[in-house]
Amino acid sequence: MKIIEITAHALSFPVSAEGGVSLGIGRTVKRDTVVVKVTTSEGLVGFGEAHHGRAPGAIAHLINTTLRQLLLGRDALDVVGAWQVVYQMQLNSHGMGAATAMGLSGIDMALWDIRAKAVGWPLYRMLGGASHSIRAYAGGISLGFQPPDDLVREAQGLVARGYRALKLRIGDSVERDSARICRVREALGPNIDILVDANAAYNYDDVRRIMPVLDACSIGWLEEPFAPHDHRNYADAARLGRTPLAAGENHYTRFEFHRLIEDGAVRILQPDLSKTGGITEGLRIAAMASAWKLPINPHSSTTGINMAATIHFLCAIENRGYFEADVARENLFRDRLCSTPFAIDSTGSVRPLEHPGIGVEVDEDFIKAHPVIEGPCYV
Repeated sequence: MKIIEITAHALSFPVSAEGGVSLGIGRTVKRDTVVVKVTTSEGLVGFGEAHHGRAPGAIAHLINTTLRQLLLGRDALDVVGAWQVVYQMQLNSHGMGAATAMGLSGIDMALWDIRAKAVGWPLYRMLGGASHSIRAYAGGISLGFQPPDDLVREAQGLVARGYRALKLRIGDSVERDSARICRVREALGPNIDILVDANAAYNYDDVRRIMPVLDACSIGWLEEPFAPHDHRNYADAARLGRTPLAAGENHYTRFEFHRLIEDGAVRILQPDLSKTGGITEGLRIAAMASAWKLPINPHSSTTGINMAATIHFLCAIENRGYFEADVARENLFRDRLCSTPFAIDSTGSVRPLEHPGIGVEVDEDFIKAHPVIEGPCYV
């Protein structure tokens, strides 16, 4: 079974003023993604998601030209071989690091979708796993820089829907962030897990000042206080309190996770299957982390394709952590691009889809109706 076509579609939709969320990287004005379709000589089709990288048109163009040319005619079931070709001919020799990793992620995900469909298995089974109940937290583009009482109402609504864990956005100011965290903890009580994400908007002094608040409020982790390459600050900040540091959504391939793990400052690893090199590379990162007894809590990307694939992935690794459930008020890529990717149960958990492959049906008419909107998705 050969790869006869690879097509990447850059997609966007505008976000209303009511649906926009302010966080450490700006306020959302639109949502972007790149959907990758791989077609085989036997008629099987697979879909994957490549992260948009704030430049969806550029990521799609890279896939539709260079990466496509590297992979056309190859065995569609040889996923590891496809990964190695792109690594050897592009990542290893000609750079384009993050963009290539994102593009490769979408292709790799689509090829795994094809592999599982070829034998009629859900993806988790093809990956060597079993159906497990996976703890979920309410995340995605939500719970941002709102007045504390508004934030509490949103958080309480998510708990009422079944979530037993949620993630707050910080990186506004230490004072305002602290007020929001304390107010939500007071309102939700001690039995709901609260996580926080700074979106790399903090400096060392910010972390020094907020760490006592995080410790006092029993926060589960402090995610990405700094840029991914800021190794010294991560090492220093890890000694400031009890709250563990989390990172990984902006680390690409196992070669960047290698140092993240060996430095020992970050205890919560968060690879994104649409950014770090796909499912193939995610499995390698998880195996490497398991040797250090570190949990994998993947960052989820924009579409239901990534979300469903991430649950399958978590069911196939031993050091599984949380699934990040996108609870954004407006996300057509979750609600309209494809069939329902996950459902939260009364315990705040999810299970993988049981259909062949990743398990979602993609609406190609939706793809045609939502071409890319140029410009940044955050302002």
